[in-house]
Amino acid sequence: MGIAGRRVRRSALAVLTGTALAALLAVTTAAAAPVEARQDRAAAARTDVYIRDVAADVGVQPHSFNPLWASPDIKVCPTAVECAVSQNPIVGVTNYIFVKLRNPGPYGFGTDSGVLRIYRTTPGGGAVWPTHWTQIGATNVTVFAGTTTVTIPWTGVPGPGHFCLLARWVSATDPMTFEGPDISTNTRNNNNIAWRNVDSVRLVAGGTPAVRPFAIGNSLRVATKNDLVFTQPGEPIQGVGGRVIADLGPTLFERWQAGGRVGTGVREIGKNQLEIVEPAKASIGNLLLQPGERVEFSLTFAAAVASDKEFALDVTQFGPDTSGAERTDLGGVEYLIGVGRQ
Repeated sequence: MGIAGRRVRRSALAVLTGTALAALLAVTTAAAAPVEARQDRAAAARTDVYIRDVAADVGVQPHSFNPLWASPDIKVCPTAVECAVSQNPIVGVTNYIFVKLRNPGPYGFGTDSGVLRIYRTTPGGGAVWPTHWTQIGATNVTVFAGTTTVTIPWTGVPGPGHFCLLARWVSATDPMTFEGPDISTNTRNNNNIAWRNVDSVRLVAGGTPAVRPFAIGNSLRVATKNDLVFTQPGEPIQGVGGRVIADLGPTLFERWQAGGRVGTGVREIGKNQLEIVEPAKASIGNLLLQPGERVEFSLTFAAAVASDKEFALDVTQFGPDTSGAERTDLGGVEYLIGVGRQ
C-alpha cells in the first residue's frame, strides 16, 4: 500500500474512533442522567416525622436528653376526648391512646404516609425488642406539616393496668436508623420511636397501700450485673409519712444476697423486702440477670398524712447494653404520687 493509501486509512480510523467515542459518551451520559435524577428524587422524597422523647426534643438523633422513657407526646385517656394529663388505663373498658406526630424533623420534609404502631410491656427496664412487647393497635396515617394527633382505641386492657408504652412511626420514606434488642438505644437513635413509662399512684392517708409491678431485664447474650436507682427529684414522700418498699421476691432477693447485699439508702425490713429510706438517692446493686432474662418484682407505696402536693419518684435500671456501654439507662418508671384524705 502506498503512502497516500496509508494516510487515507489512518484518517478513516480517526473518524470512526471519534464517532465511536462520541457515541459511547452519549450513551454513558444518557445512562448517568436517569441515575442522578433518581438519586435527586430519592433525596427529595425523604420525609421526617418525629415523636418527642422529652419536651426539648426537636428530632435530632441521637440526642443526650434523659429520661428517655417519659415522652410527653404519648398520653392515655379514659375517653375519646383527649385529657389534659395522661392517666393509667382502666381495666375492663375501652381506653384511648393519643400520640402526637410532628412534621418535619431535621432530616426531611413533605407530607408523609405510614403506620403508627403502639406496644405495651410490664413497667420497668431491660425490655428486649421485640420479644417483651405486645402490640396494642395500629393505624394508617397521613401526616401533613405541623402536629398531627392520632387516637388509637385500647380494648381488652389486662389487669392490673400498669404498663410501659412504645410508639413506632413506620414509613417507607422515613426509615429507622437501626433497631436492635435495646429499647433505650433504639429510642435514642430513632426520632420516630418514643417511650412512655409514667404511672399515677393515688394514695389515701393511712389507707391501703398501692402496689405496682416493675421488671428488670437483660438484652445481652451473656449474664450481666445491674443496679436499681431510686431518686426523688422534688420533695420526698417521706415528708408526709410516706414509705416505698421493694419486694424483690425470692429469686431476685437471693441474687442480691449472693451479690454481696450491695445497696445505699435501703434497709431490710422483712422477707425479700427492702425499704427505700434515702429520699435523695438510693440504690439496690449487683443484681445478676441471665441472658435474655426479665424478672418482675413489686413496689409498695403508702403514706400517713394527706397533702395537696404531688410527689415524684423515678426508678431506673442501669446496666450494660448491646452498644458496649458498661452502665447505661436501660429504662425506668416515673411514679407520680398523690395522697388524699379519707
